[in-house]
This record gives sequence, structure tokens and C-alpha cells, in this order.
Amino acid sequence: METVDYVVRKGNTLFGIAQFFGTTVEKILSINQIPDPNMVYVGQKLKIPVDTEIETGYIYVTRPGDTLWSIAQRFGTTVENIVRNNSISNPNIIYPGTRLYI
Repeated sequence: METVDYVVRKGNTLFGIAQFFGTTVEKILSINQIPDPNMVYVGQKLKIPVDTEIETGYIYVTRPGDTLWSIAQRFGTTVENIVRNNSISNPNIIYPGTRLYI
């Protein structure tokens, strides 16, 4: 299972983090061996499981090292199409765990 690193920020909840990354609280708890979901704190480093395959509807979750160019090449599209489909304001900056519509 692929993971991305995430540092808990003020105001984060496990539910919100799970929703953002398209996973479940249970998976985050399991992969990080957290027995109590209320014991997550600001600054804590978490491993977040992500689906690295295209999902129904052509969604891709970015991984460390990805660029829009490499993603476009992988899926036979263009950087311009990915930028347009996702309303990306700066195509030079993408973050691991970002869900992109291809």
C-alpha cells in the first residue's frame, strides 16, 4: 500500500484528513498504530494510505516526486488538460495526496 506523509495541523481531525485523502479513519489508525483516535496532536507525523491507481471517474492521487508533466505522460493527456480540469493556479506546485481529475 502506498502512503504519503502528513503532519497534523491545528484544526485537523482524523475524519477531515481521511476525507481529504480519500481514505478512512480506520485505515489511518491502523497504518499508524494509533489505538485512540482522540490521541492525535498538532505536529504529529502520519502515514496516509492512498490509492495510486486510476479510480472510476479518472481520479489520480499524487505521490512524492510527481509532476504534472509526469502524470500527463503516464495517462496520455497534457499538462494543460490537467490544469484546466482541476483549476490549478500554479502548475509548478503540486502536493502529495492531491486528488487530480485526469
